[in-house]
Amino acid sequence: MNSNPYSNNPFKGTFGSLENLADTISEVLHCPVTIEDANHRLLAYSTHENSTDPARIATIIGRRVPEKVINSLWRDGVIPGLQASDEPLRVSSISKVGLGDRVAVSIRKNEEILGYIWVLEVDRHLSDEDLELLKKAAQAAKNQLLQLYTGSRRKQESLQEFFWKLLTGHSSNEEAIQDSLRDLGILPSSSVSVLIFQFPEEIDAGFEKNVSYITSVNQSVKAQLTAVDENQMIMLVTSALKEPLSEILQEFILSFTQQMKERFGVDGITAGFGGVYSSYHLTEKSYMEALQVLKIKNRFKEGASDLFGYENLGVYQFLDVIHQKQSASRYRNPALDKLLEYDRLHKTDLYNTLDTYLSAGSNTHLTASLLHIHLNTLTYRLKRIAEIGQIDFRNTNQKTMLYLDLKIQQLFY
Repeated sequence: MNSNPYSNNPFKGTFGSLENLADTISEVLHCPVTIEDANHRLLAYSTHENSTDPARIATIIGRRVPEKVINSLWRDGVIPGLQASDEPLRVSSISKVGLGDRVAVSIRKNEEILGYIWVLEVDRHLSDEDLELLKKAAQAAKNQLLQLYTGSRRKQESLQEFFWKLLTGHSSNEEAIQDSLRDLGILPSSSVSVLIFQFPEEIDAGFEKNVSYITSVNQSVKAQLTAVDENQMIMLVTSALKEPLSEILQEFILSFTQQMKERFGVDGITAGFGGVYSSYHLTEKSYMEALQVLKIKNRFKEGASDLFGYENLGVYQFLDVIHQKQSASRYRNPALDKLLEYDRLHKTDLYNTLDTYLSAGSNTHLTASLLHIHLNTLTYRLKRIAEIGQIDFRNTNQKTMLYLDLKIQQLFY
């Protein structure tokens, strides 16, 4: 005879809330319980336990699983295992992040992960019978989460519509914008910026969830609003730390691209962010600046690979303005025209040599290395470039203008 009084199914019926469900699971299994969404935000936890561990305490206090715990669970294969199966998974203690022994199960609708249930094994070890009960608890949690996500999706649609109004400059009254943010459940921040991640392929629903997952579990930058435009994920971000947003965005970008590659096999991501502003009505300006960063990075893949913020673009910020002025006066650099014509007639590579030389800061050893030629060959080429283009490499003004005109030609022609 089965000695467990709950062996049939203690999780039938309705519970009214996830908190009630968490308490019921804890009562049945005699262990502390937490329920999280798919992005490891805390939804509910059982009450009145005397035993727990540091990771669970930090999760309850912060209302989300600490990032260091999530990273450890990925490294140990726990989260990939939970995403691949609906069977409960035993998780061994990871003392360096304060994680004790526990059992976890995914809450899912078909192949879609809705969340997770975590059961901390403090005073007892769950039996096979308990694990079967935990699977039934996950089924009960599924119904609760589906109701929760129905309202969440409607809210997300409202958020995206509002964000596009900001991005396109259709909301310009700062006071009205901040009132709308509060109505949507967003606390206005003192500094915001538009960040764009550009992916090799168009973003579908499944891919968007992976992107959302990485940004949600990160705890240095907070995405207040998000929108998708073909292969671009656009975010209005603010700092979740004490450090200024401009100081942590580059580190966040590098972390994001690394985790997308390691966890989901996505490579070739380009990112850029606009200026950091204290007013939301400048969202459109920051968006245009972020797009300019991407344009520069896509065109100058090597020279601009380590540039992410609009404020760090340097002279690249002003190429479009200079180009407009040159176009109005029909200006062309005579030295570059002569080099292009000489290359065309003689099948040489003087134009590219000059570009590489100036981009390398006039460092001959670096230029020779980049062009894979001997230093003597480079010296000869530079001499011919000076003769044909009537260029004086000692003239800083002339060199600067040549550099700008080279970049303008590459960007606009």
